Amino acid sequence: MVSGVIKVDVLLDKMAAELNALLKTRQIEDPMMIGIRTGGVWLAERLHQQLQINNPLGTLDISFYRDDFSRVGLNPKVQPSVLPSATEGRNIILVDDVIMSGRTIRAAMNELFDYGRPASITLVTLLDLNRRELPIQADVIGELLPLARDEQVKLTGPEPLALEIRKKDSQ
Repeated sequence: MVSGVIKVDVLLDKMAAELNALLKTRQIEDPMMIGIRTGGVWLAERLHQQLQINNPLGTLDISFYRDDFSRVGLNPKVQPSVLPSATEGRNIILVDDVIMSGRTIRAAMNELFDYGRPASITLVTLLDLNRRELPIQADVIGELLPLARDEQVKLTGPEPLALEIRKKDSQ
């Protein structure tokens, strides 16, 4: 049962404006944008277009880098990561749909560093659920969304992008 729907396009516009301002403040030109599969890629595609970034968009599938890999096993939809160029010395914009514990972002950074040492990583997430287990914070967020323990959020897409807040299935 859906208990709420959030307007993704409004949040993306806000994020694009904040990210553009942050890149100017940090004097970052010609960044490489990388989306984390799956929702992060959908959002990165839209932000990449809105910011008119010239470099091709990269994608990461962090399945093999997760710290719970031995417990949950391999995702049946694992796809290769695709980076348009080396990360060495590059300013990276890393995009994900939701930051919760920080573990997905830690895994993504581990993978990025396997490709080379970036000059910087700017983290952009649509939602921050503020349930950190690791000290990782996003630089740009669409919205801080405190959820009850029995709620979860799901990004669906890619067209149209929609966020749904649902009660967890009792199993």
